[in-house]
Amino acid sequence: MHFRRLDLNLLVALDALLAERNITQAGKRLYLTQSAMSGSLARLREFFDDPLLVPAGRKMVLTPLAERLAGPVHDLLVRARATIELQPTFDPTTSRRHFRLMMSDYVGAVMMADAVRLAAERAPGVTFDIVHNNIEAPEETLERAEIDLLIMPVDYLSPGHPHEVLFEDEYVCIAWRGNDRVDETLTVEQYLAAGHVGARFGGIRSTAIDDWFVQHSGVARRMEVFGMNLTSIPQLVVGTRRIATMHRRLAELFATQLPIRLLPPPFTVPPLAEALQWHSAFDQDPGLLWLR
Repeated sequence: MHFRRLDLNLLVALDALLAERNITQAGKRLYLTQSAMSGSLARLREFFDDPLLVPAGRKMVLTPLAERLAGPVHDLLVRARATIELQPTFDPTTSRRHFRLMMSDYVGAVMMADAVRLAAERAPGVTFDIVHNNIEAPEETLERAEIDLLIMPVDYLSPGHPHEVLFEDEYVCIAWRGNDRVDETLTVEQYLAAGHVGARFGGIRSTAIDDWFVQHSGVARRMEVFGMNLTSIPQLVVGTRRIATMHRRLAELFATQLPIRLLPPPFTVPPLAEALQWHSAFDQDPGLLWLR
């Protein structure tokens, strides 16, 4: 289909090119050969009378026009998809829908097992793909409508899309049951004297608790071990004199499996609120409403 001399199929190619900034990667995204993708880029350059992508060293960068086109083109395609895919009703007993959700391993551990079991009872044909949010910018995945739901702390959500709080949690400290340096309570002095275990996200360490603690006490914790994710923290505490500060729900789950003790932190930490967020184009999607 053409609109004002533009083959609308080229908008899909344009969206991929502007997102990937690489002809080969854009082709893989659309399951097209590099030559086919190069042909699409040539036609787009002719239509817009602009190179769109230009080399800068070993990379390709967007021209000013391409920068201005990226947002509107992607938004147009997402809303077109939402219009085409929208079903008037959703029957969980017969649906074969596939949902893609992005969340931390913490949320996956404390919530998704029960949620998936409940969904299996009510919607036996519905399937799920649960992916980790341990990437540099998970909100961009939602912006591209590549996931149905993003589950993140409220403070990290995108302001441009609707959300609702899923649950709240608080922080506790954990220690190995054989740790002879802590009792049933922790003093600030014991907390600061201990070595601590934390986690990394997207290649950087998780600093939420560190930043909060430094801001309120003026002293940094002595971090000795960083695990690859939140669910690795309790296992890295066991058998050591180190402690960790983590979410109560996750700590309680692991306390049924590992020899760890839960201790109240020696200071008051604000609770954590995890929320669901979805793309605004799918706000009235009956299947998504059911899932939420």
